[in-house]
Amino acid sequence: MSKVPTTLEELSGIRINPDAFIVIFKTEWNDAICQKLTDGCIEVLNEAGVKYKVITVPGAVEIPFAVNQYWKTYSNITATRPSAFICFGCVVQGGTPHFEYVCNMVSQGITSLNLTLPIPTIFGVLTVNNMQQAEERVGGTEGHKGREAAAAAIKMIGLFNEE
Repeated sequence: MSKVPTTLEELSGIRINPDAFIVIFKTEWNDAICQKLTDGCIEVLNEAGVKYKVITVPGAVEIPFAVNQYWKTYSNITATRPSAFICFGCVVQGGTPHFEYVCNMVSQGITSLNLTLPIPTIFGVLTVNNMQQAEERVGGTEGHKGREAAAAAIKMIGLFNEE
């Protein structure tokens, strides 16, 4: 499996739309992890010169609703029309079925957004067994999923905007 590009140098050759605007949704739940995801994402967006906005929602289940409402409200306003959405959350396995319900709801919601909206919605929700696994995914042994989400958004924006 090839490494996901996470720096501007690694993204070279990918057309970066100078008008791109990405809206990042992050959850309050497990905020320390979600903030690390967001910080890594913002580093890549800043390196690429991509404008962004961060919106905080209570939890992962609320992400699809918030994305959909943002699109309905701002898609016709040029200054705030997004080119992509990035969604960050962290759902940690517990002792009840709640984990499965939340993971299913947010993944189905984001899949639905990807099939109905005309712009990409990047899935950056960590679904882990414990906090150690979460930490490994925000700059540890498993890379930085926030940086990877930014790279994916940039690539997806460029994918359908090529001349």
